[in-house]
Amino acid sequence: MSFDNLLIANNISASGLSAERLRMEVVAGNIANAFSTRSPNGGPLRRQDVLFEAVLGNRLGGRGGAQQPLLGVHVVGVQDDQSELPSVYIPGHPDADADGLVQMPNVSLPIEMVNLMTASRAYEANLKVLQAVRKQMEQTIALLR
Repeated sequence: MSFDNLLIANNISASGLSAERLRMEVVAGNIANAFSTRSPNGGPLRRQDVLFEAVLGNRLGGRGGAQQPLLGVHVVGVQDDQSELPSVYIPGHPDADADGLVQMPNVSLPIEMVNLMTASRAYEANLKVLQAVRKQMEQTIALLR
């Protein structure tokens, strides 16, 4: 058994921690800009989503069949949500059109709060796995002494 196999649980959890941290940062940015009617690209801000991809390893299974064990998660990128931008009637707003309508970001605060909570819980779960693996390794080293 190679040393890499002993640390595979740590690598999986570490990749999850990194991915969920980025997800929390993106969600926090969405919340912070929920009412931003101007973005660097022009127009209102579009909410963003983080895209994850499973990292698979190539190994042969015990029965000769090809098996691809999960080796963690990888962030593919951050993409803009292309859903429709809501229009709100605010006649005195500097970005209002002739009818007094302002295009607002497509950020829904309740949805973003749920996304933030799920990312936070996933982060905590990955952290608990790292702590459990560390404790098991410490106990193994203590038994070997």
